Amino acid sequence: MGKVVAVEYTTLDGVFEEPSWSGPYFNEELSGWQAGNLREADALLLGRKTYEGFKAAWPQMEEATGDFGVKMNSMPKHVATTTLTTPEWNASFIAGEVADAVAKLKTEPGTLLINGSASLVNYLTRHNLIDEYRIMVFPVVQGEGRKLWDDGTKIALTLADSWKTASGVEVVTYVPA
Repeated sequence: MGKVVAVEYTTLDGVFEEPSWSGPYFNEELSGWQAGNLREADALLLGRKTYEGFKAAWPQMEEATGDFGVKMNSMPKHVATTTLTTPEWNASFIAGEVADAVAKLKTEPGTLLINGSASLVNYLTRHNLIDEYRIMVFPVVQGEGRKLWDDGTKIALTLADSWKTASGVEVVTYVPA
């Protein structure tokens, strides 16, 4: 059986969008941890907006990011979209009901990694399809901005792991209770 792992950046007040606020706190510890998340993954599972952003950025970053960039660019991507029609960047578009398609993907071995894609994370959470939530909580409050969790998304979680970087970022891993 496969598993779905969501890796997210948030502020103390739950804002996830436009994570330029993460820059001052991002260090070698987080970089190594993120590289481990990517090494563990067999494919990416992305929403349309994140896919489009990654597709525009990562091909130009491969040389500067070495093995991480090579893996990011070469691995398969499963994209939840109803508007895009031509897959690029090793992508396939999820056809039909997304929850059904992800449940089917989970019947095969391997890890599907979600980065960003908050709408997809909320949707899959409501369908009990995420196996782990790995969240970096940065020591900053934005006061406004899109939150990771939509109104109405509810889930009980159990803390599976936690640690803190030297720069003060709390890295927590939760599994559904």
